[in-house]
Amino acid sequence: QVQLAESGGGLVQAGGSLRLSCAASGRTLSAYNTGWFRQAPGKERELVAQISWSGGSTDYADSVKGRFTISRDNAKNTVYLQMNVLTSEATAVYYCARYRGGGQWGFWGPGTHVTVSS
Repeated sequence: QVQLAESGGGLVQAGGSLRLSCAASGRTLSAYNTGWFRQAPGKERELVAQISWSGGSTDYADSVKGRFTISRDNAKNTVYLQMNVLTSEATAVYYCARYRGGGQWGFWGPGTHVTVSS
């Protein structure tokens, strides 16, 4: 089965940018819709952005529209999340996941921490 690994998190000042990567191993990710989620301290995990298997369709949470961009490189088996104009609300652990159908996501990676200092 596929294993996902997130990277690219870190500490950034408010207004700055980060690019997260979700690399797949074991099996291809290219045939599946993929999503980026985040979980802030004391809050439930939320879907931030998702992308279709081809990359032709994307969707974003209202809170990040216009600032975050999800993309994928199927040749590299990797999905990206470009995050711009970061605010402290973006401080969270970011996870990627593969869509399993029936409204379910799975194959979660271990996550990458993003901290935005104000």
